Amino acid sequence: MTASTDARNTHRYGVLLVTASAIVFSLAGVLTKAIESDAWTITCWRGLLGGALIVLYVAWRGRGKPMGRAFRLGLRGWVLATVGSAASLAFVFAFKLTYVANVAVIYATAPFLAAGLAWLFHRERLRPATSLAAGVSFLGVFVLVSGGLGSANVLGDGVALLMTLGNALYMVLIRLFKDTPVVLAGGVSGLQLFVVGWLVVDPLAVSRSDAALLALFGLSFAIAVVLWTEGARLIPAAEASLLGSVETPFAILLAWLILAELPPVASFIGGAIVLAAVCAHAARDLARAPPIP
Repeated sequence: MTASTDARNTHRYGVLLVTASAIVFSLAGVLTKAIESDAWTITCWRGLLGGALIVLYVAWRGRGKPMGRAFRLGLRGWVLATVGSAASLAFVFAFKLTYVANVAVIYATAPFLAAGLAWLFHRERLRPATSLAAGVSFLGVFVLVSGGLGSANVLGDGVALLMTLGNALYMVLIRLFKDTPVVLAGGVSGLQLFVVGWLVVDPLAVSRSDAALLALFGLSFAIAVVLWTEGARLIPAAEASLLGSVETPFAILLAWLILAELPPVASFIGGAIVLAAVCAHAARDLARAPPIP
């Protein structure tokens, strides 16, 4: 096998893993809506199962290394985990309070918010194309949210905005804390939510059907994180970002097929505007990305 053939196969494998990760991530909204338990209980069990599996994955990746080195999180790692915990909690609450489509579309703007925060915190250059795409996407969010004004969904849309801001901050911190074990921080984040959730609610008071769905939720979360971690290492960041946007239409489609959830017209119009901005920006970055070595 030649080097070029091997590189192409590696690239295809990375594309497959990242796409699969986005599809698995898109299950979050459907599972949250399908589980009858409250948001705290869902967060608690998702954190335990997902966090534990991610920690086991870190142990597997770090096999042969000293235990202290494989699991050294540090102060920055704890900060990253805590920010991730807050964003994950808002993520589940948002799905409980508004349409799956609204949460998925609002979350798609996270990369643009991250670019703005990176400029605000350490004056990282904000490209004109990114500013334009961000402006268009925020227009789409405004259209989407305006459709829920005067209804109970507007609270969920607001929580989704806070969740997106938290995830944008998480993205910025990942870039600032370059030597921080990001995957381990994700696992610790889940375990943090389990501990806090246990203090807030009685997580054992769940039905059998909810218990099965909660186990599936935790498993899917861990699988999605592992698939993304492995796949994103094999393809350009711009391509990973473009493939990750597959999560949004899949989440909306699954909510319609499984939950028969049909959001108002404003959600579709705003979602189309946001997706157009995200995909156009990612495609432009992909076209300018250096070739795979």
